[in-house]
Amino acid sequence: MTAAKTKLLCTLGPASATPKMVRGLVEAGATIFRLNFSHGTPEDHERALRIVREAEDDLGISLAVLADMPGPKVRLGSMEPDPFKFQPGQRFLLRAGGPGNERGTSTSYPGLASDLSAGDRVLLADGAVELTVASIDGDTVVTECVRGGTVRSRQGVNVPAERLGLPAVTDRDRECLRVALDLGVDLVAQSFVREPRDIADLRLLMGDRVVPIVAKIETNPAVANIEAILEVCDAVMVARGDLGVELPMEEIPLIQKDLIRAARAAGRPVVVATQMLESMIKAPRPTRAEATDVANAVLDGADAIMLSGETAIGEYPFEAAQAATRIAGSIESRGADYRAAQPPCRHQGDAAAVAHAAASIGIEDAGVVAIACYTETGRTARLLSAERPGVPIYSFLPDAGVRRANALLWGVTSLPAEPPHDTDEMIELMDRGLQERRLAAPGDAVVMVAASPAGRTTTNMLKVHTVGSPVR
Repeated sequence: MTAAKTKLLCTLGPASATPKMVRGLVEAGATIFRLNFSHGTPEDHERALRIVREAEDDLGISLAVLADMPGPKVRLGSMEPDPFKFQPGQRFLLRAGGPGNERGTSTSYPGLASDLSAGDRVLLADGAVELTVASIDGDTVVTECVRGGTVRSRQGVNVPAERLGLPAVTDRDRECLRVALDLGVDLVAQSFVREPRDIADLRLLMGDRVVPIVAKIETNPAVANIEAILEVCDAVMVARGDLGVELPMEEIPLIQKDLIRAARAAGRPVVVATQMLESMIKAPRPTRAEATDVANAVLDGADAIMLSGETAIGEYPFEAAQAATRIAGSIESRGADYRAAQPPCRHQGDAAAVAHAAASIGIEDAGVVAIACYTETGRTARLLSAERPGVPIYSFLPDAGVRRANALLWGVTSLPAEPPHDTDEMIELMDRGLQERRLAAPGDAVVMVAASPAGRTTTNMLKVHTVGSPVR
């Protein structure tokens, strides 16, 4: 089976942050690795990133590292015992400070009491426990347990996002962003985005070290503002964990489809995340329902699917990655009749029109084996990926950081290249690069897309090229 065009994003953690495991995950299909800055130390993240960079050098594959910011998430303080089991009817205090015990615990947000009222619902640990607010006593929230369950120290406290008074970019986000940029990450995921201004605020903090921002859609305000958010972010993630806590669970499947459709129409890459293969944290094979969930994300048109606990703390990280890519590859090759329709063609500008024409040739001409593009900003590759051609896209890019960030793009393989002096040299470098890597053979037809003359900012060249034929 050929490699899946849908990309795989794997979270690194205790189960996977070793050279052997990272290499195995890459061989299983991973092209992006997530560092969860809600957990771990800067030293942990530095070590994980170094392992990815070493695997990249050893394997000759562009690999992206995504830093996932904590965001304005409220977390429990310490619990004793840990884990702690809640019983229905139990009274429990959420305080600004103090120890954690059977009577209550502190939270990471001292102002929580000012944002809640009697009757509000509070969920712990992604919905494992449901509390209702009985009363507010100063800076203490007095709750009663409605649905019992088990939670651990520092797990999440969910309240309606529109009620939360925390800023979109917290002091901890600022520090984590500084660490991430110092490490040289390729992408930053912004948690609990609510409106476009949140993304603008984070980008402003980057200064002159700007990297693409992946907006995590996990709040009701973000769903309502998705069109405006898509205008300012670089990609989106359908983060179903907190989204599924904030909104009724029966609404999540259609919200996921709506979000993917909106992202596709806007030409933004979209990742589907959370509990894709959750059972594989403890089991070597996914459930049939999980296989169907991955398949539906692929059919809906996701650029990438993400594994979280499956590869961070699971007992079968390699098997989980392998299962995800096998499912995606099978669905791509056999599920054409079930795929979501391509968004209406908008073609704003010459570059988008050229990309559409190139993809159309790739779809309609059975003799074309690939699309190749030369780009310095990565934009041409993004435009081609958004068109979902039926053949592989090979993007020749001089900048290593752009190559890595483009690892998120559906169907795109980014390859190194030296800047050419003219158009003929640009065509020659793509021809030579395809042959040297055995991606195309002499006599094969390849659609080439680029800006001509070389170095122009607008993609304006389309050429159906016979590999191995003279250019000059």
